Amino acid sequence: MLALTRSLARELAPRTRVNAVSPGLVDTAMLGAMADDRRTALIAATPLGRLGTADEIARAVLFLAGPQAGFVTGAALHANGGMYMAG
Repeated sequence: MLALTRSLARELAPRTRVNAVSPGLVDTAMLGAMADDRRTALIAATPLGRLGTADEIARAVLFLAGPQAGFVTGAALHANGGMYMAG
């Protein structure tokens, strides 16, 4: 998905910006089906120590779609509480 994002960003510029949001663990009904011990371990491995919310992911999308990100294209915004830090 990230390679597709970069490829489309290059092909569609300058008319269209293309970015991606890579969410981490989000508190949804789907996550509720996960075994409690697995869920607890994943939350413990997240530097912010909690699940994200659907509203937080939506705000990341709105940021990338809005004028504040007008010079951003071909990027991935990792909204995951620090779980997968690049390093």
